[in-house]
Amino acid sequence: MDEKQLEHFRGLLLHWRGELVDEVTRTVSHMKDEASNFPDPADRATQEEEFSLELRTRDRERKLIKKIDGMLERITIDDYGYCDACGIEIGVKRLEARPTATLCIDCKTLSEIKERQELG
Repeated sequence: MDEKQLEHFRGLLLHWRGELVDEVTRTVSHMKDEASNFPDPADRATQEEEFSLELRTRDRERKLIKKIDGMLERITIDDYGYCDACGIEIGVKRLEARPTATLCIDCKTLSEIKERQELG
């Protein structure tokens, strides 16, 4: 992968990361602003369920931010775009679709087949 492509993916990952961090910030301020002590137990339960779903989503995004940070590190050490399993280039089209991919399409397919076989 040439330097221009690496810069493209670095920019893509940084933009994505920025959006996720902004979303986390909005969630925190939203939860502070919307936190109320409703006298009705049903209203209170509804609010708690909404907060729970929002926190679960933010937790997944937090994990994605860590993965994006790992990909940015891989770009820095010139290891981005190579399959963790077999070492070949992942391919620009796959990385465009999923910039955090660590497996080439063949290794990912084999991994999914093994996973389905183990689960039955």
